[in-house]
Amino acid sequence: MTRSYWCAWAWTGSGDGSPEPGVLLETRGGRISSVTSSVPAPAGAEVLPGLTLPGLANAHSHAFHRALRGRTHAGRGSFWTWREAMYRVAERLTPDSCLRLARAVYAEMALAGVTCVGEFHYLHHAPGGTRYDDPNTMGRALARAAADAGIRLTLLDTCYLSGGLEGGEHLPLAGPQLRFGDGDAAEWAERVAALGAVGEHVRVGAAAHSVRAVPSRQLHEVASFAAGRGAPLHVHVSEQPAENAACLAAYGRTPVALLADAGALTPRSSLVHATHLTDADVADVRAGGAGVCLCPTTERDLADGLPRTGDLRPAPLSLGTDQHAMTDMFEEARAVELHERLRTLRRGTLGTGDLLRAATAHTSLGWEPGEAGVLAAGARADLVNISLDSLRLAGADPARATDAVVFAATSADVRHVMADGRWIVRDGVHMLLPDAARDLDTVIKEILS
Repeated sequence: MTRSYWCAWAWTGSGDGSPEPGVLLETRGGRISSVTSSVPAPAGAEVLPGLTLPGLANAHSHAFHRALRGRTHAGRGSFWTWREAMYRVAERLTPDSCLRLARAVYAEMALAGVTCVGEFHYLHHAPGGTRYDDPNTMGRALARAAADAGIRLTLLDTCYLSGGLEGGEHLPLAGPQLRFGDGDAAEWAERVAALGAVGEHVRVGAAAHSVRAVPSRQLHEVASFAAGRGAPLHVHVSEQPAENAACLAAYGRTPVALLADAGALTPRSSLVHATHLTDADVADVRAGGAGVCLCPTTERDLADGLPRTGDLRPAPLSLGTDQHAMTDMFEEARAVELHERLRTLRRGTLGTGDLLRAATAHTSLGWEPGEAGVLAAGARADLVNISLDSLRLAGADPARATDAVVFAATSADVRHVMADGRWIVRDGVHMLLPDAARDLDTVIKEILS
């Protein structure tokens, strides 16, 4: 059945990010069948006032970290002290609490306009490292959580083999980390291959947690596995100076150089954070065609530093909410440019169009170009309708509505969200999980009690 939606203003992918007026979208079978601009609203079409965008892509999520929101942000400390708090949560999760927590987290994302999430998943096994009867029990819980929330999932199944790098040596896994490990990269690949089909809404990708957690001799195997499947490959890279120092002590190479040696810098690769890069690292990233996934709200919360975003261009950018200090893709998008202004003392390195493309970068999650993240014929029917009449956006020029939304909106301004032709958010209410806030409160209290 064909359905019609008339958008007062919509961004259909223009280079500078400018919206177009009077955009008629027709959908059929969960896909956009036609797009027509500058037309009056026809009879029978649903009118979408405000601004309509393609579905947003949250390219880097650790759903279980959401349990720490509001509990780790104040006071002194570092990434490393925060990590200990995260480990304590990881110790307590069960398949059931993982499902319930992720379902509510994904509902919160949907309310913020996210229609696809990349889950950087390394919590694989039971406490102590004991395998569940199905070794992919936790991954399947995440797939079900995404289905329940009505969004798509790229499960970035993560290889995690070492407890860290110290004194030039990789440490064995210990404590909560035992839940993350698979013995070696071959065992990890065998487990991932056993996932099989987990739903039409799911793509399975690969990840190496970091050069701290995957020894160099195993990195090539992870990269080869991803290449053989044509799957995206994500890696945490140079988030902290201590990571770079440890890598140099162990290998005499930076993390980026190590990844280049392993064949892990390709157009299918996304380097998460990439905060502390050398000039040679930047050149290697650009030469390999790898993308960079920035998570500004996490990077500033953990005092990671400011990435060399402008220097990395034209490397493709994507965005993630990472530890979910907040779930607001507009904040992540504008922070990329605003952080670069702080670093360079210059404005306008990235324009509205650049930031919108980063916020809708489904290709970084293994979805084909033109398949999602655009308002175009043949693309998945993912729509994010944003009100322009809140106090935050009142008075904005509709012809520059995208500028106003990127630099001033919050997730609270999202009115309706459609994923694959189905409304999952209407008037700011999740249609499938209307009690998500209460559910999230309940499960977090259970986990932390």
